[in-house]
Amino acid sequence: MGKIFIPDDYTPALDLKETQIAIKKVKDFFQRELATELNLRRVTAPLFVAPESGLNDNLNGVERPVSFGIKEQGERTVEIVHSLAKWKRMALGRYGFAPGEGLYTDMNAIRRDEETDNLHSIYVDQWDWEKIITKEQRTEETLKDTVKAVYEALRVTEKRMSNSYEYIHCILPEEITFVTSQELEDRFPDLSPREREYKIAKEKGAVFLMQIGGALASGEPHDGRAPDYDDWSLNGDIIVYYPVLDTALELSSMGIRVDEEALIKQLEIAGCPERAQLPFQKAIIEKQLPYTIGGGIGQSRICMFFLRKAHIGEVQVSIWPEDTVEYAKSRGVTIL
Repeated sequence: MGKIFIPDDYTPALDLKETQIAIKKVKDFFQRELATELNLRRVTAPLFVAPESGLNDNLNGVERPVSFGIKEQGERTVEIVHSLAKWKRMALGRYGFAPGEGLYTDMNAIRRDEETDNLHSIYVDQWDWEKIITKEQRTEETLKDTVKAVYEALRVTEKRMSNSYEYIHCILPEEITFVTSQELEDRFPDLSPREREYKIAKEKGAVFLMQIGGALASGEPHDGRAPDYDDWSLNGDIIVYYPVLDTALELSSMGIRVDEEALIKQLEIAGCPERAQLPFQKAIIEKQLPYTIGGGIGQSRICMFFLRKAHIGEVQVSIWPEDTVEYAKSRGVTIL
């Protein structure tokens, strides 16, 4: 059975049809706000890539991609994407975008090794976005300004939904708090990374947790990050406090992408310097790709948050353990 928790005082405010209508409202409004705030243009994107391209996201380095053979091409193996973090950077150069311009797309993925719970599904749907910056803009100031723009899109969307539905009240603070993973470890040294996130999210309401991937003073990273897309010193997660489940809820992971120096350094730290010879990674080292900032924003996550749902399966169709579905049903909750 997947891990599932339905609060005793939880009752869905919308039925299935009303929920679907509300989901469309959230998605339509938010993506317009995001595109406006960051100067993005929507593009189409792949569902699968060739493994030898180096384009698939290794995530935490242990998740297995779903792969299949293409009959017409002699059973050539391709992989369902985990995310489009690397593909987007290549696409910006290929499509001729200029500094200050960016793209976004609907990204759909299968994460077969995910452990499902109220917040996690084996099916992932998110807006993946990427924007060209100059090498001089690879700074913490650029990162923070971009985070504030994304956060403003989230706040405006919450206000829109609050105006549309009486049961939804605005809970996001006016400003997001910035804190590094090391500062969080220093403050809560005896807590796990997830417990630290909960503490700071409940205290501040909304935080951008910075610098994820590299080892902290304890010798362990706050969380794993693939070494070949985010610069670990210039990235982070937008995390909010979610009172429906009394939990910290990550809505977005983003960062300034590696330049040639950061890529070589992080591949060495991760113990996989050979990846520098893959086409995508080699193009970064040879300065053939633009410098960029980008991220992913969970579509079902923000729908769950803005509609105050207790389980992500209320806003997303996936395959769930049967006992999870039955337990939710016994509590008056329909898992799609």
